[in-house]
Amino acid sequence: MRNEPEDIGDYELEERQALRRVAGLSTELTDITEVEYRQLRLERVVLVGVWTSGTAFDAENSLQELKLLAETAGSEVLEGLIQRRDKPDSATYIGSGKATELRDIVSTSGADTVICDGELTPGQLRQLEEIVKVKVIDRTALILDIFAQHAKSREGKAQVELAQLQYLLPRLRGWGGNLSRQVGGRAAGGVGIGGRGPGETKIELDRRRIRERMAKLRRQIKEMYTSRETKRHRRQSREVPAVAIAGYTNAGKSSLLNRLTGAGVLVEDALFATLDPTVRRARTPEGRLFTLADTVGFVRHLPHQLVEAFRSTLEEVGDADLILHVVDGSHPDPESQLAAVREVFSEISGVRDVPEIVVVNKADAADPVVLARLTMRERHSIVVSARTGSGIPELMALIERELPRLDHEVHMLVPYDRGDLIARAHQEGEVLSVDHTGDGTILHARVLPSLFHELDRVAKPVETV
Repeated sequence: MRNEPEDIGDYELEERQALRRVAGLSTELTDITEVEYRQLRLERVVLVGVWTSGTAFDAENSLQELKLLAETAGSEVLEGLIQRRDKPDSATYIGSGKATELRDIVSTSGADTVICDGELTPGQLRQLEEIVKVKVIDRTALILDIFAQHAKSREGKAQVELAQLQYLLPRLRGWGGNLSRQVGGRAAGGVGIGGRGPGETKIELDRRRIRERMAKLRRQIKEMYTSRETKRHRRQSREVPAVAIAGYTNAGKSSLLNRLTGAGVLVEDALFATLDPTVRRARTPEGRLFTLADTVGFVRHLPHQLVEAFRSTLEEVGDADLILHVVDGSHPDPESQLAAVREVFSEISGVRDVPEIVVVNKADAADPVVLARLTMRERHSIVVSARTGSGIPELMALIERELPRLDHEVHMLVPYDRGDLIARAHQEGEVLSVDHTGDGTILHARVLPSLFHELDRVAKPVETV
């Protein structure tokens, strides 16, 4: 058998961190034989936010989250600026005067990128860039870039590319007046005979190619969705309950998944060989089998392009039997995280009907007053620490109580040549007792309907033996 890595999550984290290079920390090589040394540095960025509503704490918290996003994307943050306005300026986002001040700050700090805490229109991006004289991107482009860096699977890469193209299409820029454009006669506003261009401009060609690529990606995602539906139906045919882990980014969803399932444990090939790597199996304290699926993390103002592109993946939440909504208890404003995730949930069909457990994570680093406030507000909640393991047994017991109940309790004599049914009872149901007799195995268990009907055909009730 092929050996699996001891901990795939740690390996991916190590691989991602190995590619990071921090400005000013380059180390000279002692032996440079046949090695070309290149000095690499991160993008140096200035963050800009517009405070239109809420408190100053809310505005600073939003910019702090933008800082974490920028650092995740591989940037070095130099400055963070907030401007109080009733609404963003329609031309330059922060107003022409403040844009000039921003240009001076960018020039003084040596920044090469400005990141705005909001989604800017194509016109705002262009005009702000013309003033500050460096690259300007918005929050949406930043989040899309992070997703592009972290996408691993074929489906994930296709979904991110589709979202990026949807964002890029209205923001394509022309290359000046030297390229000819399609023009009609004078009635159409053109220059008439002798003045028509040879055809499409470069930007029109780019738009057409992007639309063609988007259509192709949608077809591919639809095909991959069909494949995942087949796998999902296969799990459902085995009647294995599904639990989805959802929540804000960096709330500790993956850590919780590893803690609940046991990181490094080899998954049996029989049922789970073709599942997505983020799906794991686990057992309740009573031995009942269920699946745990870790979904994509959410942030405030999650780009609608991503919600649309990842809709097929997010529907895993709507198809689950139970949702573990993970929130970071150590965050300054955990209530806003809960609200942001539920806002995305509202766009996914079927989620409102799925039972939800709010899992307040990072209890070891959280303020007890905040934990008490959260548990008071969220009645169906539990406090845990995925790092230390605190509260995990109680969470597993709560999951067991919330999973769909096993419908049939059996007390039957199963022939020895049908040991496969005993094995299925252990794997899919809740075995209360097993007694081996001369005539067969007396099984007392709670089982799902499919196994009950199979036992009913081949086994005998104990009372008639």
